[in-house]
Amino acid sequence: MATIDHVLITGADGFIGSHLTELLLREGYRVRALSQYNSFNYWGWLDDIRHPNLEIVCGDVRDPDFCRTICRGVDTAFHLAALIAIPYSYVAPDSYVDTNIKGTLNMCQAARDEGLSRLLVTSTSEVYGTAQYVPIDEKHPRQPQSPYSATKIGADAIAKSFHNAFGLPVSIVRPFNTYGPRQSARAIIPTIITQIATGAEQIKVGDLTPTRDFNYAEDTARGFLAIAKSDLTVGEEVNIATGTEVSMKETLETIADLMGRPVEFVRDPERCRPSKSEVFRLCGDSTKLRNLTGWAPQVTLREGLSRTIEWFSDPENLSRYKANIYNR
Repeated sequence: MATIDHVLITGADGFIGSHLTELLLREGYRVRALSQYNSFNYWGWLDDIRHPNLEIVCGDVRDPDFCRTICRGVDTAFHLAALIAIPYSYVAPDSYVDTNIKGTLNMCQAARDEGLSRLLVTSTSEVYGTAQYVPIDEKHPRQPQSPYSATKIGADAIAKSFHNAFGLPVSIVRPFNTYGPRQSARAIIPTIITQIATGAEQIKVGDLTPTRDFNYAEDTARGFLAIAKSDLTVGEEVNIATGTEVSMKETLETIADLMGRPVEFVRDPERCRPSKSEVFRLCGDSTKLRNLTGWAPQVTLREGLSRTIEWFSDPENLSRYKANIYNR
């Protein structure tokens, strides 16, 4: 089993990154957490986390020298920093190449140069595109159905090449659709919850026919840690998935039921992807993760949705979101 003591998390100020930060701190690790630099001294979701073992640094993974600096003195790096909004990737694809591909290259080079014992690179189920078969295992063909997914396919290939060419002890972590407290309102679950919570009766949505394999954020974070602790995952691409799929329509009906609100779902063309870009079916196979680490999801979808609704319904949390504006 890999020995982990001092870790780096890039993208720690984001949704999954902040949950992973909290988990590692609870487990007793020293955490260096990267928040993207800004002149407001704003640390994203890290602003709410205080812990003696937490060191927050600000910068940008697009800078190779900076990546070497933040890798210095740590043994394990979790690379989550990325541009992830699919709709915005249609608008600004060049920025996705810079951050997702070049940023991953910078982290691979830094991890190699600084002699890290492990590097975990975050992928996405979007690299698979619409399922050609289910459940989707790690051998499923890659399909770049959006500029975002294309850059993540490229980032995965860069990471894998560093393992093959230089022996970098890298693992590619591929979560399916993660949801939970703090998620961006660009995602389907929080955009529905926030609209209902602010009193809307007509809820604007995109296409309700696609299916997704939803992971609760804490289960995803546990998957990252399980992969990091296993020597058997070095050089591997590993799905984090529940193996179940649910349609957007079923998901939204469950949310409305849990919130006790009769609502009407209205199709908003702005929220629909181009037809060839929509991923219509995702259902993951986590057999490799289970066999190599013993990981299994612990939170059911209904329980996870209940927790997520409770968090978003808190007035202080809800005030952070602009429910009436579509967030690309």
